[in-house]
Amino acid sequence: MLLGLFEALRAAKLPVALREWLDLIAALDADLAFADLDAFYHLARSVLVKDERHYDKFDLVFGAYFRGVRTLDLSRAGDIPDAWLRQSLQRLLSDEEKARIQALGGLERLLEEFQRRLAEQKERHEGGNRWIGTGGTSPFGAGGYNPEGIRIGPKGGGRRAVKVWDQRQFRNYAEDADLSPRNLQIALRRLRRFARTGAPEELDIDGTIDATAREGGLLDIKLRPERHNAVKLLLFLDVGGSMDDHVFAAEALFNACKNEFKRLEHFYFHNFIYDQVWRDNQRRFSERTSTLEVLRRFNPDYKVVFIGDAAMAPYEITHPGGSIEGWNEEAGEVWFRRIKERFRKLVWINPSAAGTWSYTSSTQLIKRLVDEHMYELTPAGLSEAMRWLAR
Repeated sequence: MLLGLFEALRAAKLPVALREWLDLIAALDADLAFADLDAFYHLARSVLVKDERHYDKFDLVFGAYFRGVRTLDLSRAGDIPDAWLRQSLQRLLSDEEKARIQALGGLERLLEEFQRRLAEQKERHEGGNRWIGTGGTSPFGAGGYNPEGIRIGPKGGGRRAVKVWDQRQFRNYAEDADLSPRNLQIALRRLRRFARTGAPEELDIDGTIDATAREGGLLDIKLRPERHNAVKLLLFLDVGGSMDDHVFAAEALFNACKNEFKRLEHFYFHNFIYDQVWRDNQRRFSERTSTLEVLRRFNPDYKVVFIGDAAMAPYEITHPGGSIEGWNEEAGEVWFRRIKERFRKLVWINPSAAGTWSYTSSTQLIKRLVDEHMYELTPAGLSEAMRWLAR
């Protein structure tokens, strides 16, 4: 039966390897999940899915595959330990539910009867008031009605059984998900290089154990710097004009970058990069930073990300004096090439839909300037951009 699930996952193009499948089988042999579809779902997802982007596809395949499961496999009835049933029900039942099952003589009586009927029953049963099956009024089964009982299988009937074994809640982490900060951060995490630098503030458990052993059992506490993402990011954000239509997307990405990267520097520009940029839009005319100063201050190992819709008149890129905010002695293209020559990796993130990029000459110009490394501002687009930057 489970081999069919493996085949269904592979057919849906999920990257599930044979090694991961064998790990799941080993986990089941160790009884990490038994007679509980919800527990098996979480176990299978933890073992088989290594990337949160595939959670949604896994949920769809899992739900479709197990949609027809109605009853517990009675061939393993004798394998259900009393202790497991008792602990599970005591943990899951509310005080009200515990009071209701007294109608059958208490939890002990309910479990004894459940085990006895499992041992006696030899085949699937539907309807009636005794056997474990679907429909009917037995205290055990699915799709029927009994106010005090154990439900085995999908929800249904009066929905008042003690435990619905197959209730699951799935979350969507698909690549085409919305631009929530969490989805963006998941995409940005492809650009990670961890290091431990700074003041030693975190307890080093392994180091403390080793040092204590060397001191003959006398406690010797060791600290270490916190582990963090060592990637350095330089962010240039287009602001104003046509970017007003993309404020939400740009803010969401900016906040995700601040949460993910400890070494983040940012500057604003309008339409295209010239000889000056600024950090505060409220003071953009009085407190500006020379682009040459940016080139001198930051090392070539910074990853550079431009965020802008790339929609402007082509001359704003190609000609001196093209800036609509002031006179630029040199063309914006010249300044962009200087940034490109200074830093090793550079991408352009475009909040406009990729299908519209061919409609504007300026977007095509910028795509050539960034060597085609322009990506759409979606979780999938960001993932591709981070892969390129991480190379």
